[in-house]
Amino acid sequence: MGVEKMVCLVSRTGRQFQRYNKGRRQVVGCIPYRFKLSSDGKISDEVEVLVISSQKGHAMMFPKGGWELDESVEEAASRESLEEAGVLGNVEHQLGKWDFLSKSRGTYYEGLMFPMLVTEQLELWPEQHARQRIWMNVVEAREACRDWWMKEALDVLVARLSSPMIQPKEEKTLSISIETMC
Repeated sequence: MGVEKMVCLVSRTGRQFQRYNKGRRQVVGCIPYRFKLSSDGKISDEVEVLVISSQKGHAMMFPKGGWELDESVEEAASRESLEEAGVLGNVEHQLGKWDFLSKSRGTYYEGLMFPMLVTEQLELWPEQHARQRIWMNVVEAREACRDWWMKEALDVLVARLSSPMIQPKEEKTLSISIETMC
């Protein structure tokens, strides 16, 4: 008998349980990444990142959304990656924190970004009909990404991956089972 996975196919909605810091809504995102396989099936040094389309399809970005009161920041990052991009993986040490102006809302948000080393890409996920997902190399992703602060987070990730000596000694990783996210 095979193991059957249960995936919640509904995204969380509403803002009543969102976190705020000094009046700014806190959003958490991930840069899902993997190491590309070479033609002989070996893992190469080349990194690919997963970008997604906005819900309206006008822009490309990394998965992100509100950080809710009932979850840790790493759980929020993992949940957003599952809901918006359909990937699971290990959430690693925070890339940084950015204050940015939401063009659609005209207010400032606080954005926290994390890298996620992808361990699984799902065929079915909550926002699969609202978004496209595309694996790109980092140069293509930086060009495609709409938001300056996400581009800066990508730059931090690239620097971290190319200079393993400067990584924190203890990477805080989080692997969440799908069942805990619904």
